[in-house]
Amino acid sequence: MYKLLGEAVETALELKPLVANANHCEVVIAPVFTAIKTVADRLEGSNIKVAAQNCAVQNDFGAHTGEIAPVMLKDAGCSHVIIGHSERRQFYGETDASVNKKTRSAIAAGLTAIVCVGEMLSEREAGHAENVVKGQLHKGLDGLTVADMERIIIAYEPVWAIGTGKTATPEQAQEMHGHIRETVAASHGVVVSDAVRVLYGGSVKPDNIATLMSQPDVDGALVGGASLEAISFSKIVNYR
Repeated sequence: MYKLLGEAVETALELKPLVANANHCEVVIAPVFTAIKTVADRLEGSNIKVAAQNCAVQNDFGAHTGEIAPVMLKDAGCSHVIIGHSERRQFYGETDASVNKKTRSAIAAGLTAIVCVGEMLSEREAGHAENVVKGQLHKGLDGLTVADMERIIIAYEPVWAIGTGKTATPEQAQEMHGHIRETVAASHGVVVSDAVRVLYGGSVKPDNIATLMSQPDVDGALVGGASLEAISFSKIVNYR
């Protein structure tokens, strides 16, 4: 929850030329709801896509005051939507069941869903990290077809490393990303698990992106605070 409309547009326009030659990856930014349409319009024709930070379970119009349907996000210019972010789970009652419903609705609307998973510090310390993430994946992706999985990106967020300055070591990130890929292979097959992109999200910064991306199963990053400034975010995009 950062930036008023003018600030969001200014940051997006500052970022645009800085990542214009980033042909090695997909660049997506996720402004607040009030800025989505304006930012998407101003970025039209560029290589920067726009995501929403959340969406409703429902994809049909109706008496759902305060909610925004995935089809509305698509209409406003979004190509992606973040679902099940750790803050949504931790502070706003998001569950694996709601993540599954939102993911289905997002896919039905033609959006790509960035589905977030990750363990709390207590769960990691208790040795339950892999089981927690496995359960989130099983429930969150339940019922999705192989074709549906083409519109899924998985983001691993160790909750203990978000906004804390702590970062999972490259080895810890690789270990969990490998586990995620194995879990997807068991549910949807090796072809799908090899193709799905798995992002790391947890205090990603310009000075640690290279070591994280050196790991074979780390395909990209879900960037938090470092994405609020165009220069720092562009350094992450153009790290190599």
